[in-house]
Amino acid sequence: MTALVVAEHDNTRIKDSTFHTITAALEIADENIDLLCAGDQCGSVASDAAKIPGVRKVLVVDSQTYEAGLVEALSDLVVGISDPYSHIVFPHTTMGRNLAPRVAALLDQVQISDITEVKDAQTFVRPIYAGNALATVQTDEDQMVVTVRTTAFSKAGDQGGSAVIEEVSPVSDPGLSRFIGQELTKSERPELTSARVIVSGGRGMQSGENFPLVEAVADRLGAGVGASRAAVDAGFVPNDYQVGQTGKVVAPELYVAVGISGAIQHLAGMKDSKVIAAINKDEEAPIFQVADYGLVGDLFQILPELADELDKQEIKPR
Repeated sequence: MTALVVAEHDNTRIKDSTFHTITAALEIADENIDLLCAGDQCGSVASDAAKIPGVRKVLVVDSQTYEAGLVEALSDLVVGISDPYSHIVFPHTTMGRNLAPRVAALLDQVQISDITEVKDAQTFVRPIYAGNALATVQTDEDQMVVTVRTTAFSKAGDQGGSAVIEEVSPVSDPGLSRFIGQELTKSERPELTSARVIVSGGRGMQSGENFPLVEAVADRLGAGVGASRAAVDAGFVPNDYQVGQTGKVVAPELYVAVGISGAIQHLAGMKDSKVIAAINKDEEAPIFQVADYGLVGDLFQILPELADELDKQEIKPR
């Protein structure tokens, strides 16, 4: 068995999702792992990738065609180099969920999505029904496309490897899309998918003007700030805050749910957190069924008190 992992990066550094995906790929194909780094002026990414233990070869495709990671161009590239590999593996992130189905369709091969466990090279476990059940799926295909729930696998190391770096020629741009621009939200807070602590607000926050209460607690803990879909749909915060089945799947050491009822779609995105604490005025809220610690009360009174208490404790963000 041989696996090709498609790296997620920003042309300067490898994202954590790739390290978790490599761990899953190593369980599938042992030491027969190659890593594809496609981007523009991404030599530093390739150099860092070569140091990852377990990776035998880094395939580098350096071209302006892949600067913005447009999936129409990337899918043709992945398909073009896919023949030697039994498994083509992606992180189950926005990038992977966009790219993997296109690759699977072009190859006319089966896709197994969002795996949380590797039984063997052809048998995997994945969540269904918003994570309330686990399905064991198996295929006898010689080649398959797999996406990995990154929170289910440990992070691979970033030092000690000695992979060969091989340059690969880009394929022609199909011209199906073009990059216009992007607006990035700059924040000193950690990304949700890699944050050690996350504080999330829900519909109970009542408005976006009240979200600074959540942010004040998060900043004192060095935490990321998340939100339920209800809060995002109501326009309280941007879409990239969303945690849940249709948002980001996270598994921090501590997840604090504030004013979140605990709908099944939200639980699917955070119930693997090591410790869950909930604040809600409704003692019957479903979130308390999964919370390790629960506090029933008025969040508009509790959050300022919590922020003041954290100041007294002199919590130092890590």
